[in-house]
Amino acid sequence: MISLLLALGVALGGTSAFATNLNDVFGVAEQVNKQARKSQARVDALTDETRTLLGEYKTVLKEIEGLRVYNRQLEKQIANQEAEKLQLSASIDQVTVIERQITPLMMRMIDGLEQFVALDLPFLNEERANRLDGLREMMDRADVAASEKFSQILRAYQIENEYGRTMESYADEIDTTEGSRIVDVLKVGRIALIYQTSDGEETGAWDVSKGTWVALDDSYKTPIRNGIRMARKQLSVDMLTLPIAGPETVE
Repeated sequence: MISLLLALGVALGGTSAFATNLNDVFGVAEQVNKQARKSQARVDALTDETRTLLGEYKTVLKEIEGLRVYNRQLEKQIANQEAEKLQLSASIDQVTVIERQITPLMMRMIDGLEQFVALDLPFLNEERANRLDGLREMMDRADVAASEKFSQILRAYQIENEYGRTMESYADEIDTTEGSRIVDVLKVGRIALIYQTSDGEETGAWDVSKGTWVALDDSYKTPIRNGIRMARKQLSVDMLTLPIAGPETVE
């Protein structure tokens, strides 16, 4: 009996020690699990952070690639602008050369026009002289482009050319054999330049060969008066008898 109790006591004592060891194991396991959970949480956090950083990295790479594409395009634009600058510079140089060449030409054109007017029939003298003076003043102006100057000179030539196809009448003061007087002048193209006093008592014409005004006989009195009225749109255009000199005979 005593032996059984002793054996039971030993057994119970061993069970208590085993239970204590088991609890220690469970405690250690729980601590390990806690550490594992903490480690996993850190791993998960690091994974999320890594994914975020990877996403940001990819975004940055895309932005860098976009900037590279933009820079390449910008470099092309800059290269094109440089090429345009060179072309513009060359064009400016060419324009400068053209202006140097065309300016003497324009001056010669004005001189030629002035000589033509001086040798032409003496009609609209003040108007034509003012036009020539205006052209010469224009040539001295730096604010007028060479193209505009050339255009104005061509326009002056065109006006002079149109005089040869028009019939005009205007009042003017001329020097006749009877002295200076105010008359009505009739210009018919460049084939006749005639005058008549306002009272119709005197009629004359420009004699190219003599370079002066000469009186006409009374047979021209009515035709010239009608011609003046035609030029002023006061009478319908009709046939006119004009004092036109025939061609000179060359022997």
